[in-house]
Amino acid sequence: MLAIAGLAVPWYFNTVYFLSGGSVMPDVFWRDAFANALTTGITLDVYLAAVAFSAWVAADRSLGAWRWAYIAACFGIGLAFVMPLYLAQRLRVGSTGGAG
Repeated sequence: MLAIAGLAVPWYFNTVYFLSGGSVMPDVFWRDAFANALTTGITLDVYLAAVAFSAWVAADRSLGAWRWAYIAACFGIGLAFVMPLYLAQRLRVGSTGGAG
């Protein structure tokens, strides 16, 4: 449920951004992401959390090659979507007697 919310809520606002002329072109995207102190703080918070999450997932050998898909999705789709999926997977692995 959290993964669904983590996908829907941020991507609603991403869609609004893109429909209003936003872009993933680096000069436009980073200008908008760092438009003021608030957006700068939020942007840096999310990206630092995504880097920490990615380091954790990269070290998690129980996922096998799938760990790289989680990392790619973290930066391609969003941390709020991927983190609940990862945590649910870890709970499932732990409850079935796998690594953990």
